[in-house]
Amino acid sequence: MQDKTLIQQMRQELIALGIEEMLTPGETDAELKSHKGTTLIFINSTCGCAAATARPGIKLALSHEILPEKLRSVFAGQDIEATQRVREYIRDYPSSSPSIALFKNGEVVYMIERGDILSSTPSKLAADLTSAFDRYCV
Repeated sequence: MQDKTLIQQMRQELIALGIEEMLTPGETDAELKSHKGTTLIFINSTCGCAAATARPGIKLALSHEILPEKLRSVFAGQDIEATQRVREYIRDYPSSSPSIALFKNGEVVYMIERGDILSSTPSKLAADLTSAFDRYCV
């Protein structure tokens, strides 16, 4: 059993950045089925690479001038059904957490998988994300 206080802190870290949680499959579908724009979805995790690289990298990237229209997250191992629904939308990629998907008009246009996060740093991850924002969010 994971510490609920620690998990809540991990959630709050993203909420403080303006990232809204999707807690149900219905919320996930509402964001992706009919949205005609860009959405960043972070599959959050309790692992060390989420804490050391992914969340700090996302925070750095969100200071960029060009951003996705919507910022959303699900929490792997916690929001099980919502996470599974997101994974249905990114089925061309192996299931991994943490991971970051950028959607445009409901389709994945850019993906950062766990392996990419493990071999990265917050600043490198932010640079990768902002490059994707520049390409897809204009």
